[in-house]
Amino acid sequence: MIIDTIEKLSFYESLNPLFKEVADFLKNNDLNTLEEGKHFIKGDDLFVNIQRAKGKTRQEARLESHRRMLDIQIPLSTAEDFGYTPCSELPAADYNEAKDISFYEGLAQTYVTCKPGQMVIFWPQDGHAPCISEEKEIKKAIFKVRV
Repeated sequence: MIIDTIEKLSFYESLNPLFKEVADFLKNNDLNTLEEGKHFIKGDDLFVNIQRAKGKTRQEARLESHRRMLDIQIPLSTAEDFGYTPCSELPAADYNEAKDISFYEGLAQTYVTCKPGQMVIFWPQDGHAPCISEEKEIKKAIFKVRV
């Protein structure tokens, strides 16, 4: 997991060849004005999903992980908390290959807050529980990046 400001994404370009394209997309597009839904940048290998999600409590937020894609999650409307537990410390769980997702029971080990203007990157080895907020609704951008 990496948490940092959006403008520092270019510092991480050596970690994934598609990060440069994400950084370029961010320079040329205002996430706050994009329509809700998926915006494909490089086919199924790189896209951003603009969504409004229900704010959840820590108890309601489900830990999840992905195998083929990593997430760059960016809150747009309000701060968002994320739970984190390394997948190596999570129990075995069913994997939905079509949706590239596994869900886990229980609470996360650690929680971090990400504010608008910041991003959090979750790798396939990172169990994460998104959408934790006291706000009823969160507007956010989720970049899905092939690993």
